Amino acid sequence: MKKKTIVIVDDHLLFAQSLESLISKLEKYEVLAILKNGKELTQYFKHKRKKPDLILLDVKMPVMDGVQTMQWLKKNKPDQKALALTMEDDEETIIRMLRSGAKGYLLKDIHPENFEFAMKMVIEQGFYYSGKIESALRNSEDLAETINLHEKLTDKERIFLKYACSELTYKDIAEEMHLSPKTIENYREAVFKKLEVKTRVGLVIYCIKNKLFVV
Repeated sequence: MKKKTIVIVDDHLLFAQSLESLISKLEKYEVLAILKNGKELTQYFKHKRKKPDLILLDVKMPVMDGVQTMQWLKKNKPDQKALALTMEDDEETIIRMLRSGAKGYLLKDIHPENFEFAMKMVIEQGFYYSGKIESALRNSEDLAETINLHEKLTDKERIFLKYACSELTYKDIAEEMHLSPKTIENYREAVFKKLEVKTRVGLVIYCIKNKLFVV
């Protein structure tokens, strides 16, 4: 059986080695390399080393961080699949990672079984999403069944949704829409409820998965 190949990019050596050890115990996967930052990853590719099935990419790294690395991959290796790794739910950074082409994100305290599932989903299906996002999409076969924006959302909510999928803060969105922060908060709660998501990151993943906006 041909194993799926993984490259780990993380500046925390102990974590990276633990991750490699975990992956080595999974019979369907093997680690090709452990790299400390995005710069080392660019050198990896420049030396024409084997393209992995998946890159596990830390977000906060010195020299060349996760966002910069994803931007490089998007330009130079657009078909390369990568999953973002993070210690915290840093909403703004995760959104930037997703908009730059990451196929999902994992918290570093993820359960091993969920970790294996996430890798499988990205390699085989092209994206990893979880929780309410998965529940909302599980029974749908196409975009029309998943969401009809013109029926579910008001005009203002659709405008808010587009801004919410950008890197703007909620304060910035209020200024762009010429509305009060309280009104934006109401739009946020309404959109979350209608699309059955709990967080802004979940909203962005939902929109990317369903190709609602070009990101």
